[in-house]
Amino acid sequence: MSRTHASLRKHLTPLENLVMDHVWARPGTPAEACREAVARQRTLKESTVRTVLHNLEEKGYVKHTIVGRTYVYRPVETKRNAAVHATRQIIERFCEGSAEELLIGLVDNRVLSPRQLQQLAAEIDAARKEKKS
Repeated sequence: MSRTHASLRKHLTPLENLVMDHVWARPGTPAEACREAVARQRTLKESTVRTVLHNLEEKGYVKHTIVGRTYVYRPVETKRNAAVHATRQIIERFCEGSAEELLIGLVDNRVLSPRQLQQLAAEIDAARKEKKS
């Protein structure tokens, strides 16, 4: 499997995740709007939010454009795709590249029930059949 830049991304800290949740929910958001949204859960200075957004840009999670004198941030990819990349990192790092090993671990540790796993298998099978037609 070839490694892409996205699959090598550093993980999100809890604060970065909080900011990303806002950016994912409201693409095209300025730093001040992020600070106001995050302030409902955690009080931060605007400079701190700007630093977090800069770090997120360095990690490849967001990009910015400049509108007037304001930096406007957008996610590089959807939240679901970011989750896929994070899961891929977990599989490579802890499961020797085996998605099956991860799924077995999820069932063994009761994160997924065997019934949920069967349901997922059925959904995957249906999606494959739909792609073929």
